[in-house]
Amino acid sequence: MNDKISEDLAEMEKKLSEYINKGRTIGYTEVREEPAIIEKPDKSKIKQLKKADSCNAQILAVDCSTRTLKRASNWGIYLLRATYALVKGRNVEWDYVERIRSVVGDAYVRYRFLEDSRVELESEMGLNIVRKLCRRDYFLLDGASYFGPKGKFRVSLYERCERDEINLLAISKQSPTLHDEKGRDLIAVTHELSPFPLWVYHPVARADLHKNLYGDISIVKLCADSQRVFRCDIMKYLTGTISSADEILTPLTSISHDPRCVGYPIALWLAHDFSKPSEAMLLHYHDKIENRFKEKGLLDVLRREELACSFPDELHGAKHAFDFEWVEHV
Repeated sequence: MNDKISEDLAEMEKKLSEYINKGRTIGYTEVREEPAIIEKPDKSKIKQLKKADSCNAQILAVDCSTRTLKRASNWGIYLLRATYALVKGRNVEWDYVERIRSVVGDAYVRYRFLEDSRVELESEMGLNIVRKLCRRDYFLLDGASYFGPKGKFRVSLYERCERDEINLLAISKQSPTLHDEKGRDLIAVTHELSPFPLWVYHPVARADLHKNLYGDISIVKLCADSQRVFRCDIMKYLTGTISSADEILTPLTSISHDPRCVGYPIALWLAHDFSKPSEAMLLHYHDKIENRFKEKGLLDVLRREELACSFPDELHGAKHAFDFEWVEHV
């Protein structure tokens, strides 16, 4: 067991001991909401992308998954696994870091806390591995381009990529905050509007460093055979001084047609896939947590709280909190 996991278990023990003795605080002031973006669709902002046959650059992607180890109504214990995938042609290098996070609060508080924790782990991993990249290589983040304090990517990661002239992009798996003027899903509306098989809609909104938005928000379709369209934030230093959005994104069309990816860049898909911990590893951490609680005399009271909220899962055959959930379930 590495030193970081030992620290995580000590923090878990402290938080759950305090919860048993003092209860939980109602509400949580540190979670943050991502602001809604409203855009009236404009067909003139859509530019066609030409499919590239290959990409000569290295492409680095970072992602982080969350699995529930133990959960009750007022607290949860989770395994976070941050992974990177570095792709050059057909060669792939990858590695991961695992951490345990414990949260006291309701389901909404836990969800927002875990989002912030994932972003912090991804930033830390990115800073450790970005040194492998060269000028004009690509670094893909999973999410939106919010940098700064309170649960956003680290500004130092942005500054490092700007200094080294790395193509830093943030590509989200889903983007519920993007709306048209009627409140509809902007990604779906622009997909219907576009006459091209491959395209970029740019900009939905311009980068605004005063609001911690470090990239121009765009919408992109990278695979003609896929129906998937994604939000893609292109960092301010790229669209401001180096290239146009279509020039930056065109090389990614060569790595987004693998049938496993359904239009998602292969490096991000691999990082996501590698972030899945095995069932044996989940059981290992689950048993380690139970042994820790048993040693400290906390297990019986915490297990009763688990039982108070787990009956629906048991009716569906789940023995552990992680048996029927993946990533978003808290």
